[in-house]
Amino acid sequence: MAVVCVLALAFVLLLPLTQSRGEAGADLGGQRTTQGIQAKAAKCQESTVQDQSPPPSDADGTTINAIKQRGYLNVGVDQNSYRWGYLNPNSSGELEGFDIDLVHAIAKNIFGSSYSPSKVHLLAIPTDQRIPAIQKKRVDMVVRTMTINCERAGKVAFSAPYFVTGQQVLAPKVSTITGYNDTLARKRVCSAATSIANTRLHADKGHKIPATVDILEPVPNQLDCLVELQLGQADAVVTDGALAASQAAQDPTVELKGAPFTTEYYGVAMNKSATDLVQRVNRILETYRTSTGPDGWHASYTKWLLPTLRADSTSADPPTPHYK
Repeated sequence: MAVVCVLALAFVLLLPLTQSRGEAGADLGGQRTTQGIQAKAAKCQESTVQDQSPPPSDADGTTINAIKQRGYLNVGVDQNSYRWGYLNPNSSGELEGFDIDLVHAIAKNIFGSSYSPSKVHLLAIPTDQRIPAIQKKRVDMVVRTMTINCERAGKVAFSAPYFVTGQQVLAPKVSTITGYNDTLARKRVCSAATSIANTRLHADKGHKIPATVDILEPVPNQLDCLVELQLGQADAVVTDGALAASQAAQDPTVELKGAPFTTEYYGVAMNKSATDLVQRVNRILETYRTSTGPDGWHASYTKWLLPTLRADSTSADPPTPHYK
């Protein structure tokens, strides 16, 4: 039954989507307090790449003015990550989730009193198309559980981080796999194309994990790995722990195995030329992270992620921003 349900869900979620969705985010305008800590610019290092975003600013610039003149914000999102960005077949069919809440908070700040959900155009894009969509300016930004790293930071601009997580293993409860370790020997492991997980698997094979690990051909979307797991075509999945927890919530026959083996930060990705937009998003995130109201970070976490990540998770509080 679990296989049938998820396959049906995957079919619904993979339908094309380019439309306005979601509820209004918080009105974050007018806030001026900088919460971050200034950090000196340096050669990109994976341990500090999340600290290299420019400082917050309320100023409009070329990019923001163009968005206002156009009349809507184009955002690349996921539509098949449960509780992050997904079409809920049990509701009105609207896109819902933690990332979707953030999108509308950003749009509400940019458009101010003229904001309405119709001013947000959501474009569902697969994992491996996030960077091309930004570079080709098909979207103004991508809000799609996108980890900040040096390779990506060389191609797109990132906001300061809004979420912290780490890579983790997902496998059937009955599996002998216990984590990212020797128990993966001779196991078939699934990951998404261009994902951190896929990169780590290839880098760690023969070192941190056995050389006999069978790294499967990467799939376009993370949900495809869950389907492969259910169909018996994969023995394990490696992905962000936050996403893996949501997949475990979709199928009670699978579970997280072992602790996270990396520390990673999600950021809002934008075009390299859109410095004014990056700085505005950083300003919005400052208030969004600290808001105690119904439209802030903690309220969104409680609604979408608390049921799967719990209150004691290392992801239960937003990371403190540092700027270059």
